Amino acid sequence: MLDDAHSVLREDAVMAELIDRHDPYVERDWDEFERLCISIINQQLSTASAMAVRERVFELFRDEVTPEAVLEAEDEALLAAGLSRSKVEYMRNAARSFRKNDFTRDGLADHSNEEVTDALTDIKGIGPWTARMFLLFVLERPDVLPLGDLAIRRAIEALYGDGEEMTRAEMREVAEPWRPYRSVATRYLWAEYESE
Repeated sequence: MLDDAHSVLREDAVMAELIDRHDPYVERDWDEFERLCISIINQQLSTASAMAVRERVFELFRDEVTPEAVLEAEDEALLAAGLSRSKVEYMRNAARSFRKNDFTRDGLADHSNEEVTDALTDIKGIGPWTARMFLLFVLERPDVLPLGDLAIRRAIEALYGDGEEMTRAEMREVAEPWRPYRSVATRYLWAEYESE
């Protein structure tokens, strides 16, 4: 898929530069539940803060972040690792849902993006942004454009709007030529934003 995506994205001169500059696919292969927990941790935090909290939380679980481990963990230990009370609750809600439902890649393979989003946002603490991160990073759906993400909006404004504020409609227009690989483009936008 990546070769096909690159051939489409390289038609955009800005995106071609980003492809030459970054490799956003160097990431540990998190399982579905771990990745959802990472998205919950990342909610409303800067990249640096989120990474620090994630490292402490994963260290607490000795890198075995499972629904069972989250449900058995002491509140105080999770709070000491940097989670807010609401995020402790959200991770526990996710853990209970994962025990009841098949949120694996295989289990969701036949579900549309909208169906996956609906199922995930039924979990208290999982909103549209977190559901999009799941579509993008866990299910690796090829055409997700998460304009609810501040870093993505800032990157598009910096690269395509001379740093000026843009409407979401304008951003969607910029991203239109990236179809059907907007997820791949998104990874390059994040890489660029985080390298600044």
